Amino acid sequence: MPTKKETLRARRHVRIRSTINGTAERPRLVVFRSINSTYAQLVDDTTGKILASSSDIKSKDKGTKVEKAKKVGEELAKMAAEQKITNVVFDRNGYKYHGRIKALADGAREGGLKF
Repeated sequence: MPTKKETLRARRHVRIRSTINGTAERPRLVVFRSINSTYAQLVDDTTGKILASSSDIKSKDKGTKVEKAKKVGEELAKMAAEQKITNVVFDRNGYKYHGRIKALADGAREGGLKF
C-alpha cells in the first residue's frame, strides 16, 4: 500500500504529464529519484524511444547526492549535444523542484540544454 507521500507524488505526476509531451526535436527530460541514486532520461514520446540516459550508479565519484545529481545532468547534456539536441521539456516526475531535482536541472543547463 503506497504511503500518503507516494500517493501525492503520483497525483502530481499525472497532472504534469497531462500537459507535457516530448518530441524528437524537443524530447522530455524525465527525472527519477530513488533513495540512493538519481536517474535521468531523454524520451521521444511520439515513438516511445529513449534517446539518452544517465545515472549516478556507474560513477565512482565521492560527494553528496546533490553533487552526484548535478553530474548526472551534465553527463546527460553531453550525450544530448552529441545527438544535436539543445531544447528539452523538463519533467520533474511529480517531485518538488528542490534538492537533487534542481541540481540535475542546473547541471543540464550548464551542459548546454535549454528548458
